[in-house]
Amino acid sequence: MTETFDYDLFVIGAGSGGVRASRIAASHGARVAVAEEFRVGGTCVIRGCVPKKLLVYASHFAHGLEDAAGFGWTIEGKQFDWAKLRDFVASDVDRLERAYTSTLDNNKVDHFHERASVAGPNLVRLASGREIRAKHILIAVGAWPVMPDFPGNEHAITSNEVFHLKAFPKRVVIQGAGYIAMEFAGIFNALGAQVTVVNRSNRILRGYDHDLTERLMAMTEKRGIEYRFDSPICGIEKLADGSLRVALDGHDPIEADVVLVATGRRPKTVGLGLEEAGVKLGANGEVIVDDYGQTSVPSIHAVGDVTDRVQLTPVAIREGHAFADTVFGGKPRTTAYDAIPSAVFSQPPLAAVGLTEMQARDTGAEIKVFTSDFRPMTNMFSTQVERGYYKLVVDAASDKVLGIHMISPEAPEILQAAAIAVKAGLTKADFDATMALHPSMAEELVLMR
Repeated sequence: MTETFDYDLFVIGAGSGGVRASRIAASHGARVAVAEEFRVGGTCVIRGCVPKKLLVYASHFAHGLEDAAGFGWTIEGKQFDWAKLRDFVASDVDRLERAYTSTLDNNKVDHFHERASVAGPNLVRLASGREIRAKHILIAVGAWPVMPDFPGNEHAITSNEVFHLKAFPKRVVIQGAGYIAMEFAGIFNALGAQVTVVNRSNRILRGYDHDLTERLMAMTEKRGIEYRFDSPICGIEKLADGSLRVALDGHDPIEADVVLVATGRRPKTVGLGLEEAGVKLGANGEVIVDDYGQTSVPSIHAVGDVTDRVQLTPVAIREGHAFADTVFGGKPRTTAYDAIPSAVFSQPPLAAVGLTEMQARDTGAEIKVFTSDFRPMTNMFSTQVERGYYKLVVDAASDKVLGIHMISPEAPEILQAAAIAVKAGLTKADFDATMALHPSMAEELVLMR
């Protein structure tokens, strides 16, 4: 007897990966439904890269207004209104949620606005109690901020809550030194807060090229950001006036109005019923999958941050698309994880693709390193005399460019095109043969000798 299903695909999680998988599977003729317990759009759209980037743009005006005098502008009466910015960002998140919901509707994807869990290899249970049978189940619930266990941690916030602050804080303590921590440090610093970054280790942005991170730290210190290394938070006390006293391991306490914890994100698999259904999880709670996104249960799959492979939105989208093509489109394909470009929207931003200098040397191959240290024209009248720095890591034997690393204004915008060269395996000679576009910062990529 043929088994019947309510849907060909049921997706748990309507973030970037889940929505893409739903849309593509539906375009292949599958009957698709998706459940989302919070808001359609997921971390990136609702409480991540999109609203954060809007705050970054807003904070750039602080520097721009300062520098305007050098370009002949007189600006009087400038002031900043946090509530106005906060509410504008929230309204744009609303707009994007409507757009993502429309994508589901336009592709005839049913959506349930409630929590869903896995009740068996082909069974989904909604919070309302309804059970739905699906031929395939896709887990796309993403990850969730980690909150360390210390006394008073209920007084700290994560990147989930930072977009909803009622008032702009004058003093901010940020625990962590990854990309989320460094981006919000730059935002709050530019908008006028006193920012202190505290970190368990003694460096920032682990995984990025050391030359870039050292320069970024020096630049941000000149902009007024303070650092406390080898000193994680060991407690927070709320004072009578509502402010916070932050106790540090190995340093004097710091008083703050807001404490933001940005110490990483963990796959959001608790309570999903995966292990009970036979799905194997990793040590960090991540869903273990093969190259095609299939779990230890053939009918259950996973994409995006919940797999803890590469926690980036474009990666989740590629994985979701590849899954749908493989399972419903008759076109099996995987996602390539080499030469993934990444950026930190710090101030100034940095961007990278491929191997760092240290990673390349660790392979044992002989390498050549080319650098450009320059002052961007946009900084000529700036009160912050900051230099740009680009680095090419090249294999000496083949001349292939193994990595590109940049810190400068607009570095992420420039790197996206440059990443094509690394992915394509182009050589340093190809860069040298390319005519420069002058005057631009990007021309430094083809002028290194």
